[in-house]
Amino acid sequence: MYPIISAVCLGIALSACCGFRVFLPLLGASVAAYFGWIPLNPEMQWMAGLTAIISFGTAAVLEVLAYYIPFVDNLLDAIATPLAVVAGTVLAASFLPLGGMDPLLRWGLGLIAGGGTAGIIQAGTGFLRLLSTKTTAGTGNAVLATGENLAAAGGTIASLLVPVLAAILTIGLVVYLVVALIKRLPK
Repeated sequence: MYPIISAVCLGIALSACCGFRVFLPLLGASVAAYFGWIPLNPEMQWMAGLTAIISFGTAAVLEVLAYYIPFVDNLLDAIATPLAVVAGTVLAASFLPLGGMDPLLRWGLGLIAGGGTAGIIQAGTGFLRLLSTKTTAGTGNAVLATGENLAAAGGTIASLLVPVLAAILTIGLVVYLVVALIKRLPK
C-alpha cells in the first residue's frame, strides 16, 4: 500500500512541475503508472494507458519546442496558465488517497493544493518571460525556456523518486514566489 503522505506529496510535487511545463509531468505520471511504479485512483486508470502516454508525449514535445520560438512563448503562457491549473488539479486528485475519500473533497483538495501550486508557479514563470522579453527583446527567452524544461523534467523525476522531499522544495518555492510578489506590490 502506498502511504498517504507520499501520495499527497507526489500529487503536489507533480502539480508544481505543471507550472513549468504542462505536459511533461502528465507524461511522467503516465509512464510511471503504466509500469506500476505509482498507484492511481481507480477512476484515473486511463492515465496508465498507451493512448495517454502517446498523447502526453506528443503534447510535451510540441510544448517544449514551441517555447523556443520568440514571442510565441508569450502567447503560450496565456494558454498554459489555465491548462497548468487543470493539469495540476488532475494530478493532485489522481493520487489523493487511494480509495475511501469523497470525490468532492478529493477534487476540491486537488484544485486547491495541485491547481493552486501549478497556477502560482506558472504565473511566476510567465512574469519572468515577460520581463525577459522586455529586457532582451525575446532573445533571452530561450535560456529561460531551457531552465523551465530542466525544472519540469528534473522536478518530475524527483517527484517520482522522492515525493516528500520534492513536495517540501515545491512548497518552499511557492512561499518564496508569494512573498516576492507581495514585496513588489505598491504600498
